[in-house]
Amino acid sequence: MTDPRSAPLRTTPLTAVHELLGATLTGFSGWRMPLRYTSETAEHNAVRTAAGLFDLSHMGEITVTGPDAAAALDYALAGQPSALAPGRARYTMICAPDGGIIDDLIVYRLEPEEFLVVPNAANTAAVGQALAERTASEGSDARVSDRTADYALIAIQGPRAVSILAPLSSVGLDELRYYASYPATVAGHQVLLARTGYTGEDGFELFTSPEAAEPVWTALAERGAGSGLLPAGLSARDTLRLEAGMPLYGNELSLDVTPYDAGLGRVVKLDKPGDFVGRAALAQRAQAAPERVLVGLAGRSRRVPRHGYQVLWDGTPAGTVTSGAPSPTLGVPIAMAYVGPGVAGQPGADGRLAVDIRGSAEPAEMVKLPFYRRPA
Repeated sequence: MTDPRSAPLRTTPLTAVHELLGATLTGFSGWRMPLRYTSETAEHNAVRTAAGLFDLSHMGEITVTGPDAAAALDYALAGQPSALAPGRARYTMICAPDGGIIDDLIVYRLEPEEFLVVPNAANTAAVGQALAERTASEGSDARVSDRTADYALIAIQGPRAVSILAPLSSVGLDELRYYASYPATVAGHQVLLARTGYTGEDGFELFTSPEAAEPVWTALAERGAGSGLLPAGLSARDTLRLEAGMPLYGNELSLDVTPYDAGLGRVVKLDKPGDFVGRAALAQRAQAAPERVLVGLAGRSRRVPRHGYQVLWDGTPAGTVTSGAPSPTLGVPIAMAYVGPGVAGQPGADGRLAVDIRGSAEPAEMVKLPFYRRPA
């Protein structure tokens, strides 16, 4: 059997653009992706103050179509896609029978009988397989297709995203609500334009054909050049989502974690009609006392808590850091961590909370998530 780690990295339709821009490229979930272009801090700050341009073409695109598509997705997912009106989207999850998270997803209802499911890059194959198996019930008229190769995905995020994109778009952006999508023309190319993102800022994601990706990217980059827009890589994307308290699969989310553990029980629709995969386990988990709680930590020293580091309470292990990084916006190290419910209920820190950073107990303070909210 071939070791998947030895397989060549996939490239996106924008790889040549990243190379021309001098990006540092790295392997990520089987793809060759830009880590940074110049400085991840500069890219992060551009998104917070102006705008950033991201290549997200590694994300999966799976369509579910047919007269029974809505019912099939209601059974396959924890949410209720059948309740979506065409043109709307929803954040949801696909869970294992025991309630563990296979992936977190965005589902777009494009037409009454057509849905677009967007999984994380590392989980596209697993999600596609699970959807195919769960929609294969006898007599079901729903078809699952992996369309990842048919799409490129570009995101523009930040307070100036609207002013940069608006002159290039055939759709009035004031008409596009949060978690909605419309077919549109951008810079003369057909796209699916969605008001979604993973940075904590207002912004848009543009699903294009692979051939349209480079001209759409170039048009946005040129239009934003005088407005402070910068191309942004994976490093900035990670610190932005961490400040916004957004979970990352493989860190905060996994097969060992349920939506309730992650503080995301709201995505589970136990009251929707019919059964769905994981319902019994999730209903039981919804009624049980929490075994762990996802919390925010702000470091009181300059040392940065990283994934896997132990959280200490009175010097005793009390949890584990899931994500950590220096926060360019707040100027202190921040982290998310799972801790026991007794620790999570304690106010602040009072000198009792710390993170074991390479043998040194570095003081930290428990803070409410998210760390950052964009100004109203």
